[in-house]
Amino acid sequence: MPDEPCRPRDDVVSYPTDCDILSGYRQRNETLRQQQELPEPLRDRAAAISLVLFDVDGVLTDGSLIYSESGVESKTFHTQDGLGIKLLHLAGIETGLITARSSEMVTRRAAELAVTYAYQRVERKLDAFKEILQRSGRKPFQVCYMGDDWIDLGLLRRVGLAACPANAVPEVQAACHFIAQRTGGHGAVRQLCDLIITAKGQHEALVQRFLS
Repeated sequence: MPDEPCRPRDDVVSYPTDCDILSGYRQRNETLRQQQELPEPLRDRAAAISLVLFDVDGVLTDGSLIYSESGVESKTFHTQDGLGIKLLHLAGIETGLITARSSEMVTRRAAELAVTYAYQRVERKLDAFKEILQRSGRKPFQVCYMGDDWIDLGLLRRVGLAACPANAVPEVQAACHFIAQRTGGHGAVRQLCDLIITAKGQHEALVQRFLS
C-alpha cells in the first residue's frame, strides 16, 4: 500500500513538517534502492548480525597519532560514526572494540558510546574474539568485524560479515564482504552501521524515532 501524501498546509511557515521530512527520506531511500540494491548474499550476512566489533586506529579514527610536546597522545573521532554505533544499540545489536594500542581516549570513547566489549593492548585479536564469543554466547556468523590492516586479517576471515574502510590495505579489502565508500575516521563505520540496520529492516523505524 503506497504512503498517503502529506496534507496541504494553510500556514506560511517555511520549515518542513514531520510528514515532509519522512516523505523525503522515503523518496531518497527508494532512489538509493533502485540505484544499488544490496546483493542478496551481503544482505543475508548483515541481517544475521547481532554483534559488531571494530578496530580503532584506522577505523574509528583516520589512523593519525598526534603527540603533544609533553608526549600526550590524541585521536580524532567522527560524530556520525558515534551515532551509527548508538543506532546499532537502538536496534538491539551489541558492539565492541578490539585494538592493539592502549589509550585513555579510547577508554573514554568506549564509555561514551556504551560499547559492551572494550579490549585494548591486544597482541592477538583472535584471542579477544574467542573470549567475546564465550562471554556473549554468539556464533561467528552472528558477528561483524571492521578492520583495516594485516593485524585484522585473522579475525576478518572468521566472522560472518567482514568489513573495512575504503583506505584499508589491499589484503584486507580482498578478505572483506563489505568495503565502505568512506575512509576510516570519516564515516566508514556509519556506512557499515546503516548497512546492517537496513538489512534488518529497521532503518525507517529508527528514523521515525528522531522525528517524534
